[in-house]
Amino acid sequence: KVYKSFSDVIEGKEGRFRETLLGKRVDYSGRSVIVVGPSLSLHRCGLPREIAIELFQTFVIRGLIRQHLASNIGVAKSKIREKEPIVWEMLQEVMQGHPVLLNRAPTLHRLGIQVFQPILMEGRAICLHPLVCKGFNADFDGDQMAVHVPLSLEAQAEARL
Repeated sequence: KVYKSFSDVIEGKEGRFRETLLGKRVDYSGRSVIVVGPSLSLHRCGLPREIAIELFQTFVIRGLIRQHLASNIGVAKSKIREKEPIVWEMLQEVMQGHPVLLNRAPTLHRLGIQVFQPILMEGRAICLHPLVCKGFNADFDGDQMAVHVPLSLEAQAEARL
């Protein structure tokens, strides 16, 4: 049997720090390539439908149940899975007043994370107005950005500051 030294356990990609402590999976977040959206307002970003429904799924489920369009969570999830038209209407309604945070790694200064008002888009890429890319140090040659949904009202208020 081969024994690992302490330095073997902590160093490298599979080491303790990089494997489990530094990189964590986060709920209510996604990642995609960015593409240019010159018709968007500066404060808006285009979110792909697939990402948006995944990010806002719990809000959509709650809305469907509150408006008596689904009797329980299981029925609401099946409506989402089957991509019924009422789901897209509810998603649009939920996204209306809910900001999202866009982040491009590496985040070296405050402008590396900015808040946007999302709108639904076709395709699989996040759309951004070209003038907001300077703060992210981003361009449209395959750069990826992460999107995060602030959940609490306090987090949403802080994001809007």
